[in-house]
Amino acid sequence: MDQQQPSQEPTVDAASLANIQSLLRARDDTQRFVGLALLKSVLDNSQQLLQDEAVIQSLWESLSATFLDRLLRTGSKPANRDAKEMLDLAVSVLRIFAALLPEGSRADASSDETTSLLLQLLHTLVSLPEGARVLVSCQDLSPLTENAPSHPLALDVLKFAWLNSMADAENGRHLSQRIDVTLQELCSSFTGTDGVTLLEFLGDFLRQADPDILSKDPKWLGKACGYIHSLAMSRPTPEARSAYTNAAASILQVYPRLAPRLLFTDDCRAEKAPAYLLMNLLLIDIRSSAPTLLGQLNAPESGATTRRLASAFDVVCIFVGFLVQCLDGDGSDALAMSPDSLLKIRKGISDTMSVTIEYLRDRWDASMAGAMGLHPEARVGNAETATGSHRTLAWDSMANSVDDDPLILSAVRALALWLREDENDLLRKEATGLMDMFMDLYQGSAVGKLDFRSPILVALEALMELNKGRDLLLRHDGWQILSKDLTDILNDSSDTNDKDAASRGIDIVRVLIHVAEEESTGTPEAWMDLITTIAAWDVPNRERPPETQEFQLAVLELCCTLLLGAGSGARNRYRHSICAVAGLATRLSRCMAWDGPLAGAMEDVMSTLNGVVSLGG
Repeated sequence: MDQQQPSQEPTVDAASLANIQSLLRARDDTQRFVGLALLKSVLDNSQQLLQDEAVIQSLWESLSATFLDRLLRTGSKPANRDAKEMLDLAVSVLRIFAALLPEGSRADASSDETTSLLLQLLHTLVSLPEGARVLVSCQDLSPLTENAPSHPLALDVLKFAWLNSMADAENGRHLSQRIDVTLQELCSSFTGTDGVTLLEFLGDFLRQADPDILSKDPKWLGKACGYIHSLAMSRPTPEARSAYTNAAASILQVYPRLAPRLLFTDDCRAEKAPAYLLMNLLLIDIRSSAPTLLGQLNAPESGATTRRLASAFDVVCIFVGFLVQCLDGDGSDALAMSPDSLLKIRKGISDTMSVTIEYLRDRWDASMAGAMGLHPEARVGNAETATGSHRTLAWDSMANSVDDDPLILSAVRALALWLREDENDLLRKEATGLMDMFMDLYQGSAVGKLDFRSPILVALEALMELNKGRDLLLRHDGWQILSKDLTDILNDSSDTNDKDAASRGIDIVRVLIHVAEEESTGTPEAWMDLITTIAAWDVPNRERPPETQEFQLAVLELCCTLLLGAGSGARNRYRHSICAVAGLATRLSRCMAWDGPLAGAMEDVMSTLNGVVSLGG
C-alpha cells in the first residue's frame, strides 16, 4: 500500500510564530522570558524554519537587546538561583542567531553594549581553569581577534585564557600553536591602527607568560616589531610611549635570539632609521623623567612610570649587549646602525647613565639618610640596624623600598653593563660614588628579594680599574662581603649544581684578583683568612659539572694570587693552610679530564702552589 510517510518534523504555523513574537515584544520580562524559551524550542526542533531567512530576520528583530543584556547580567551572578538556566538560554539563542543571520544583519544588530557584556561574561569564564581550557580548544577565535581593535576587553579574555591554561603541562604544545596562530590574527586585525592597544597587551601578556610554552619561532614577531618602529617614527603620545617601551622590553626578554636584530637593526641605505629613533626616544625618556621621579615616588601614577622606565633600562641593557656582539662580528654587515647613528647613541647612553647615577644617589640617600630638606630636629634619633645606623625618618616608596624596587635593579643592570663595555673613565669615576649603595644592596640580596649581586659584580669589574674604585670598595667592607659570598658558593658547590651561583663566584674571583694584584704593599694579613677558610673546604671526590669545575679552579687561582703577594712571614704563619690548599688542588685535578679545557690552568695552579710550599710556605 502506497502511503506517504508523515513528516517526523513538527511544523510551526504562523499563529505560533506570531504568539512568540508577541511575547518577545511584551514589556513584562516574565513574558519575554517565556517567549525566549518558546523561541529556543522552535529553533531547536524546526529545520525548515531555520532555512527561512525572512522569518529568522523577523524573529531576531522581535528580540529586545536590553532584555538580553539584563538576562546575561543576571545569569552571570552565581548568587542567583536560576542563573545557569538564564545564562544557558540567552547564550544558546544568541549562538543560533549568530550562525543563521546574514553577515550584514549580525553586524547591525551587534551593539557595542551587547558585545561588551558578552566579553565581560567570557572574561569571567576564562578566569576559571575549565573555562580557559574550553576557550583555548576553540578553533575559530576570529570573533575575538576581529573585535579586539574596538573592544580591548577581548585581549584581556585571551590573556586570561592563555595564562590560566599554562598551568596545564599536558596542553603545552597545543597551547603554543593556538597562541601563535591567534597572535598572527591579532596583528592582522590591528592593520591600519597605531597598534597601541596591541602593544600594551603584548607587553603585559609576555611579561607574565611561561617562555617555555611560547613558540620559539613566532610568525607574528616581525609585525609586532613593525608596530613598535611605526610608533617611534611618529610623534608618540604618553600612552604610545608606555606601550612600545613595555612591549619592546617583554619581546626582547622572551625572544633574546630573534628580537634584538628585528628591533635594533637599521638599513643604512634607507631614508628612515626606526631602530635609532627608538633607542633615542628611550634614552630621552629616561633623562627627562629621572630628575622628577623622587618627587613623584608615592603619586598614583608612579607605578606606571616606574614600570615604563624599568622597561626602558632593560631595552637599553639588551641593546648594549647586542651592540657588543655586532662589533665583535666580522665585516661591516655586522653593524646594527650607521657609524654616525652609533656615535650619537653612544653619547646618548653615556649622558643617560650620568643622569642615572645622580638618580640612584639621590634615591639611596633619601631612603637611607632621610628626606632632603628635612629639618634636623624632626629626626628624633638614629635607628641601629644590621646595615648600620640610619635616620628614623626616610623618604621612600610605600609600594617598593629601594632594595625591592624593579626600577633600581633595571637601572643598576644597565649602568653596570655600560660601565664595563664603554671605557669612559669620567663616567666610571662618577659611579664610584655609588660604592656604599652597591655594597649594601649586595649584602641585602637574599632569597625572595631582588638579587642585585650579579649586576653589581659587573659594575665592580669596571670600577676596579680605578684606584678610587678599589679604595672605596675596601673602605665599605667590600673584601669581606665578597669573600663571604665566595666561600658560601664554594661550600655549596660540593653538593649542588647551581650554574648561576658558579658564574657569580667566577665574577667575584675576577674582582678580588684585580684588587689583590693592584695592592702595592702586598697581601694584607686580614685577606689571608680567606686561605684558611678555603683550606677547610670539603672537596668532593667525584667529577662536577664544567661550570662548577671552572668556578672551583678560579678560587684556587685567587689563592695563588694572594699567596704570591704575601710576605714570607705571612706564608710561614699560614703554612698549614697553604699545604691544605695544595692538597685540595691535587684532589680536584684527579676529578678533571687530563685533556680537558681546564687542564692547562689547573697545571699552572698546582705548579704555583707546590712552589709556594717548597719555599717554606
